[in-house]
Amino acid sequence: MTPTFLQPILNSPSIALLRRIHGLEHATINILAQRFPGIPLAGHSNPSGFWLLGEVSTESVQSAIDEALQRLRAGEKRLAIAPMCGTNVVTIGALSGLAGMLTMWDSPKRLRDKLDRLPLAMSLATLAVFVALPLGVLMQEHVTTSGEPGDLQVAAVTRLDQGGMTAHRVTVRG
Repeated sequence: MTPTFLQPILNSPSIALLRRIHGLEHATINILAQRFPGIPLAGHSNPSGFWLLGEVSTESVQSAIDEALQRLRAGEKRLAIAPMCGTNVVTIGALSGLAGMLTMWDSPKRLRDKLDRLPLAMSLATLAVFVALPLGVLMQEHVTTSGEPGDLQVAAVTRLDQGGMTAHRVTVRG
């Protein structure tokens, strides 16, 4: 379902690696969220691994990564999809912003005329959010993450405590 024109880019070694790392980050967070409901968790992927933010132990992070890799390799690709991924947020913002822009495209310069269009702009932006929710998931599935970790291996999990916040740096290879 990935558009043909994107495949050479998404399959390039550096992008494919980042998509696999991003999928592992999501899978790890999804597992931790199941184990520790109510604990806020966030992550950020980059070409050498990912950051995981949240009050969880290093042992729990390592265990969740191990389980994530095992489950992804067993075919649980949906584990790589996260509801609060930045891909979803960007998709929602882009579509609702576009809806608002299109509503105001040829509006007269008077503030009153613009305010008259505000209910339409809000309605279209709300509709755009409903369209963007499943579209963001599709973007994750086909563009920003991969549910196939390939030969990813964890090189290190390092805990950092700073300013009352706990973060783990997960370095990968593969």
